[in-house]
Amino acid sequence: MNRSNIRVLFSAEQIAERETSLVQEIAATKPERLLVIAVLKGSFVFAADLIRAMDAAGMAPEVEFMSLSSYLEGTVSSGSVRIVHDIESPVADRDVLLVDDILESGRTLTFAKDLLMARGARSVKTCVLLEKPGKRAVHLNPDYVGFTCPDVFVVGYGMDVAHAWRQLPFVGVIGD
Repeated sequence: MNRSNIRVLFSAEQIAERETSLVQEIAATKPERLLVIAVLKGSFVFAADLIRAMDAAGMAPEVEFMSLSSYLEGTVSSGSVRIVHDIESPVADRDVLLVDDILESGRTLTFAKDLLMARGARSVKTCVLLEKPGKRAVHLNPDYVGFTCPDVFVVGYGMDVAHAWRQLPFVGVIGD
């Protein structure tokens, strides 16, 4: 498969502009001892750009990484979530921002949010690059959304298909 088969859904410029707006919304809540937790692997590019935008806005979040999986080897959620890699920092009495690439079923973010609240976080908010509202299996309304996404399989900007296309600077659709 070559890159010419990928149609741009959200450009690098659109994403950068939206990230600036998201950071303004986040900063307006005046989070205390903010800990940004990027849910790997798909969110790593979004999270990196988001925390750099936070720095530019005068924020100084700490950053952690959590790897959760509900997809195993497929492209459809298995329905159960498992921790592949947990965070190392304590979350007690801290404001936490969970950053993920796509909110579809909601199982992964609900699992992570419940886990962090049970560990004593002062608050846990969610920030997703893409939301697919028609795919929700659990009740979860994200606090911050980059874009509403049509029900298509997307790649780029950290998201992949079989470990390919994460490096693209935009979100695209294959062969659409």
